[in-house]
Amino acid sequence: MKKILLLSVFCLTGFIYQANAQAGLRVGIKGGLNFANVDTDISADSRTGFHAGAFATIKIAKFAIQPELVYSSQGSELRFEGFEKTKSNFNYLNVPVLLKLYLIGGLNLQIGPQFGFLLGANSEDDIAEQAINEISNSEDISDLKDAFNGSDVSLGLGAGIDLPFGLTADARYNLGLSEIDDSEALGATRNQVFQLSLGYRLINLGK
Repeated sequence: MKKILLLSVFCLTGFIYQANAQAGLRVGIKGGLNFANVDTDISADSRTGFHAGAFATIKIAKFAIQPELVYSSQGSELRFEGFEKTKSNFNYLNVPVLLKLYLIGGLNLQIGPQFGFLLGANSEDDIAEQAINEISNSEDISDLKDAFNGSDVSLGLGAGIDLPFGLTADARYNLGLSEIDDSEALGATRNQVFQLSLGYRLINLGK
């Protein structure tokens, strides 16, 4: 019994030591392009926006947890029947929490939830507000933000690579899981965003 206990303690100590030896903390900033759209019942085209924010990577061996805080300009070009096409802009504060699996040479795969908080919504003109008011039989929407949920949940899927000189590069697809249309004028509506990012590690501790 003592031998088994000693062997267990030895193995556990070795595992903790190995994990600590391969552990690391990285903090940095990132930014890049969004190719955004909304999955909706009406006709919609993608639009190009941007994102910018910060990240922290807590790495142990080949795995890492990476929470981020990102401002994201999203939206779509909407075509309501009987109205001209209008570009709608959604501004979110997104909080992705990603699990990363490192492969070789800094290459990694990423998956995890993203929680979004709507900061603002607008269109280049009043067409979107007029159309949503007419379709939903409402005249209460004077700000496009009123027609959409204040929060959003997505699933992030992507890949990245850690480059020399503290640089990082990522490609990620955020698939909307929750409906964002409060007015129900657009039907079942979910965000869809493809992102290309470049980052720079300001702090790099450990492995």
